[in-house]
Amino acid sequence: MKLKRAMVLAAGHGKRMRPLSATTPKPLISVAGKALLDHCLDGLAACGVQAAVVNVHYLADLVEAHLRRRQAPHIVISDERAGLLDTGGGVANALPHLGKEPFFLRNSDSFWLEGVRPNLQWLAEGWDDDRMDALLLLAATVDSAGYAGRGDFNLDKDGRLSRRVERTVAPFVYAGAAILHPRLFTGAPDGAFSLNALFDRAIDAQRLFGVRLDGLWINVESPEAIAAANTAIAESAA
Repeated sequence: MKLKRAMVLAAGHGKRMRPLSATTPKPLISVAGKALLDHCLDGLAACGVQAAVVNVHYLADLVEAHLRRRQAPHIVISDERAGLLDTGGGVANALPHLGKEPFFLRNSDSFWLEGVRPNLQWLAEGWDDDRMDALLLLAATVDSAGYAGRGDFNLDKDGRLSRRVERTVAPFVYAGAAILHPRLFTGAPDGAFSLNALFDRAIDAQRLFGVRLDGLWINVESPEAIAAANTAIAESAA
């Protein structure tokens, strides 16, 4: 399946990236000589995405100025200067630009080193429109750089997802990339809300699925994580 459109979440304040994010929006912070946002958009362009909707809020003028220098994919700005809409509200607000077909969703700060198969291509090949409303890319909690949480999901033999049970550790964490169908947002609330509310509804309907990331996921949430990312990239190139 070839997906031509994508949504990129780039509006957050990046509080855990302070002090760097005090003057530079997190998506523009550099890893291995390239802004996180460009790592994201370059990957989408390489996968055949022609248009990407990017939401902006914090230091929005800087993000927009940076994006004007790009040639591919075509960028559409979803302006949230008036109020941050969280992950779910941000995507819902951009749906008029995304069409009626499934689209990629990317967190602008998610980052990975590719394995044998390109992960966005792997996601697209795994999409089943009859069974799915969302397909998430998942990283192993025990084999990720810069992540020390308890994980997000369990994955069954058919690829369906369930939430981590409280006070337990789940084997997989959401890696900041997914394919969503617009029908996931049917009946969604107005204003700001988290995508997790829609993911939970899809779990109840048995329509939330996942695939394992091939390669190394790097959780770039703090200044310390940038050093870990640069080290991992240098080691992979050695």
